Amino acid sequence: MSGTSVSRTGSVRVLIVDDEPALTDVLSVAVAEAGWRPYPAADGRSALRIARGCAPHAVVLDGMLPDLDGIQVLRRLRHENPKLPVLMLTARDALEHRIDGLENGADDYVTKPFSLEEVVVRLRGLLRRAATDRNRTDDSVRVLGDLVLTEETREVHRAGQHIQLTAKEFDLLGLLLNHPRQVLSKSQILDHVWSSSFDGGGNLVEVYISNLRRKIDKGRAPMIHTVRGMGYTIRPTEDGR
Repeated sequence: MSGTSVSRTGSVRVLIVDDEPALTDVLSVAVAEAGWRPYPAADGRSALRIARGCAPHAVVLDGMLPDLDGIQVLRRLRHENPKLPVLMLTARDALEHRIDGLENGADDYVTKPFSLEEVVVRLRGLLRRAATDRNRTDDSVRVLGDLVLTEETREVHRAGQHIQLTAKEFDLLGLLLNHPRQVLSKSQILDHVWSSSFDGGGNLVEVYISNLRRKIDKGRAPMIHTVRGMGYTIRPTEDGR
């Protein structure tokens, strides 16, 4: 699918909103031939209902609908999913109409009449960009249960509460979160966090693990665990082990 798969199941869902059945049909065929799954809707209210049910990865949205205006639908979609890629369709080619759509959150615009190939190419570009943004965000954020570590801002939260860590504590927690449920030995932790295995390093790891427990687990169900004779691991509390 040209590198645009963005769901865990590998099926990209595209919501197609237009009140012309013939156009909806051909767009659905084009979307299916591109390897994606079409979800057609004939009006704005149906589109919003279907969107809540299928959680689309992208939307092709007509600017003129029989019930809600396309801009109204766009605003509601944007309210529920600010990063949802939206390609607007319109028979109106006036510059102000394009600007209106773009200012209200549309990612791209195609004016009727258009070629199906152009729609598919533009959708592919929007999906690729959304996947890249999501991967960049995923690379920056580590989430385990109610614990969230953000690399970009070097912030840590648990159950919504900010936790202040030193630089090395943050690096140690990041290492553990990169290997959830995996037992890391003291030497592995030293190599990755301190890049050394000097004498007494094991005690250093113990001190920092103790500090992390005090800050991360104090007053809460523990996430950081000692595996006797082997090392340390981090697990979500629901594991119950």
